[in-house]
Amino acid sequence: MAAPTTDPALYRHRDEVPVRRALVSVSDKTDLLVLAQALAAAGVEIVSTGSTAATIREAGHEVTDVATVTGFPESLGGRVKTLHPSVHAGLLADLRLEDHERQLGELGIEAFELVVVNLYPFVETVASGAQGDDVVEQIDIGGPAMVRASAKNFANVAIVVSPESYPAIIDSLRSGGTTLAQRKELAARAFAHTAAYDRAVATWFADQTLEDERDLPQHLTIKAERLATLRYGENSHQRAAIYTRTGGHGIAQATQLQGKEMSYNNYVDADAALRAAFDMVKPAVAIIKHANPCGIAVSAPQALDPIASAHLRAHECDPVSAFGGVIAANRTVTLKMAENLRDIFTEVIVAPDFEPEALELFRLKKNLRVLQLPTDWQQERMDVRLVSGGLLLQDADRFPDDIESVAKDWELVSGERPEADDMTNLIFAWKACRAVKSNAIVLAQASATVGIGMGQVNRVDSCKLAVERAGGRAAGSVAASDAFFPFADGPQVLIDAGIRAIIQPGGSVRDQEVIDAARAAGVTMFFTGERHFFH
Repeated sequence: MAAPTTDPALYRHRDEVPVRRALVSVSDKTDLLVLAQALAAAGVEIVSTGSTAATIREAGHEVTDVATVTGFPESLGGRVKTLHPSVHAGLLADLRLEDHERQLGELGIEAFELVVVNLYPFVETVASGAQGDDVVEQIDIGGPAMVRASAKNFANVAIVVSPESYPAIIDSLRSGGTTLAQRKELAARAFAHTAAYDRAVATWFADQTLEDERDLPQHLTIKAERLATLRYGENSHQRAAIYTRTGGHGIAQATQLQGKEMSYNNYVDADAALRAAFDMVKPAVAIIKHANPCGIAVSAPQALDPIASAHLRAHECDPVSAFGGVIAANRTVTLKMAENLRDIFTEVIVAPDFEPEALELFRLKKNLRVLQLPTDWQQERMDVRLVSGGLLLQDADRFPDDIESVAKDWELVSGERPEADDMTNLIFAWKACRAVKSNAIVLAQASATVGIGMGQVNRVDSCKLAVERAGGRAAGSVAASDAFFPFADGPQVLIDAGIRAIIQPGGSVRDQEVIDAARAAGVTMFFTGERHFFH
């Protein structure tokens, strides 16, 4: 078999290519008729398949059925319709070459200058919970073949795989044709589209062969589209962008209602704030600085405005650090909460919703970024982290919905079991600790943080930092540690500050030493048996 010619002397230059013939076959029919109207107005012959052809024809536009082009009927329930030389020669012919042009003429095949194809909704079908043959039938064969053929031939063909590209194509129809730069960009998108599609199919097949449903997938597909280019990354010399992941329902899908453009660090902190606030069942607010909490609190009992109460209590934990912080609320932000923020410099506030009066007040703070979560917002089920040469995947660290019931099984190793209110406070501290970077120590009173020690390389320093920040509020509070105490020196710092109760995972070879210190001081201590590192 002879290799394709690569002699540059044989190629004729083609930059702007007029569109005379288009192949249109789409599963997603968003704005299809807008495109069809533009094609018809430009005198472009439309060749189409199945339901796409029927939709265009019903709108009053002329359509050539692909079966007319191939001389072969659509068959096998639609599995075979475009897999034919009369189609693919028209997609792959490089009309910069006289020999290709001659062969098309001899074969009686016409070239396509525009191909509009999007693929069967495989990912959406899997996400819907479908199984077996229902999923298999959504594996597109002819579509990817047409997309890849057209993308390879970008010198002559513009390939469109998303309705988002229709406006630019319509402009090109009006201006005389597509440019080489435009076709090359469309080809890059097309190859990314089919690559992601193939990865999704491969992942699904791999998942079907897992011996144990607890196993993680052999192949991992992560598809994301660039949402925006950011001014810079963590630092001004770093490039950055935000991407939205297919099927995502998180901070990347939030709607910005006002304020300056979001930065890389804004997104990181906002996501950390969600992690902290939405662990709580009651109305809660978390204030974050550099991905660590300055304060977390739920509303005071019988508060007239619960979310405003939660914010005030969170702010009281560390008002100095809260300056320039990022806030997340797990309930609708009220006018009262907005009034509390009037004189507090805040970078971002994110919540499920906002009272109209709160938004009116926020508009006076033009730089404040206000983000509204998508209605289907949910915490991630899996955590992914890039490492050099690969990535790490793990289950997201989540608390059970019935944590109060789980708490009944925590091991009481020192002191007496607390009354209900104190137990609620311990549960709050345990939840809040998960949102703090390790090594993490949280001091809490009445379900509000009063001191936080985070990110230290030893647990004693975290204890000292939490106590220092709490000041006089440390006395009578409870403490939570995200991991066990390796020695009694950390708990002793807390005990000396007047802590009444400590909750920790336990599991150290020196647990007894730690227990003895708590018993000697008359301090209640629980072992949960579960660690909550957060790096």
